[in-house]
Amino acid sequence: MPSTLSRTGSAERWGPLWGARAEDWAACEDRQTPTYAEALRRLDAQPGMSVLDVGCGSGRFLQLAAAAGLEPSGLDASERLIAVARTRVPHADLRVGEMEALPFGDDGFDVVTGFNAFFFAADMVAALREARRVTRPGGRVLVQVWGRPERNDLEPMKAVARRFFPPPPGAGASPRLWQPGVLETLAETAGLTPAVAFDVGYAFEYPDEATLARELTAPMGLAALAGDREPELRADIVAACAPYRRAGGRYRLHNEFRALIATA
Repeated sequence: MPSTLSRTGSAERWGPLWGARAEDWAACEDRQTPTYAEALRRLDAQPGMSVLDVGCGSGRFLQLAAAAGLEPSGLDASERLIAVARTRVPHADLRVGEMEALPFGDDGFDVVTGFNAFFFAADMVAALREARRVTRPGGRVLVQVWGRPERNDLEPMKAVARRFFPPPPGAGASPRLWQPGVLETLAETAGLTPAVAFDVGYAFEYPDEATLARELTAPMGLAALAGDREPELRADIVAACAPYRRAGGRYRLHNEFRALIATA
């Protein structure tokens, strides 16, 4: 059925923030390539399939999807990130809009993905319901969230970020999305049928302190929100990540993600 949701959702708030340091976020997002590659493997996506990435950011996942022969489409709240994505996948159908009211027709995609995206919706179930709507019957929806906190070296950085920018209701609405059964319940509420859940972990590598500070102040518009306090923000992030500093000044942070594949 066509979406009847209001056009007012999460995009108005999050679009300008995520796009504030678009190039820095693009570099940061590229570090998620292993999760994207594992998702494509788990989805068993075949050439010719159509895929929509919700919260596509700078388009790194869609690059991999296109290289695998899929027909890529993407949606993001940020005009600036979509502009970056267009340079990476110029033939893709890329749109700015609300994940709670996707600007795509019913049953249009074989696969819909959302990597650390759906929990930024004002209503996560509504966003998942929209993902189901635009997925063909029997198609697959992949939802990825952060994994167990004790297995994420970025947790100290997140604690710093919360001091500068406490997230409003709707951003990470459940702090325990990584727990077994939580994503499954949300998916079922949205009309999806959970199929398989899995964890994927790997290390983020930063060559030096300057790269670490620059990239980790890009998410959620942290640097822009910090304003004159950006030097303080950067210093606090570097201090929080000190345990992960290696020989030669490089940093290595291991992180884990939780993902669910469900059918429409």
